Amino acid sequence: MKNILVIVVGLISVIYLLNPGAGIIEIIPDNIPLIGNLDEAGAIALLLMCLKYFGIELPDIFSRDKDKDDVIEIK
Repeated sequence: MKNILVIVVGLISVIYLLNPGAGIIEIIPDNIPLIGNLDEAGAIALLLMCLKYFGIELPDIFSRDKDKDDVIEIK
């Protein structure tokens, strides 16, 4: 049951981020200065938490491997 709830929350956040209807579905209008994009930031945070629940951590895709040496030897 918990897995289904996490999937539903993830799908809702993806649909909100895709913004079908060109902005008809908006919690906070984007033209309000400083706080206009907080609803999109919250949807991204929800999506990342849902992906992390299933073992997919997107921020790790962009990190460097700690095991590899940064030194290239040229002979």
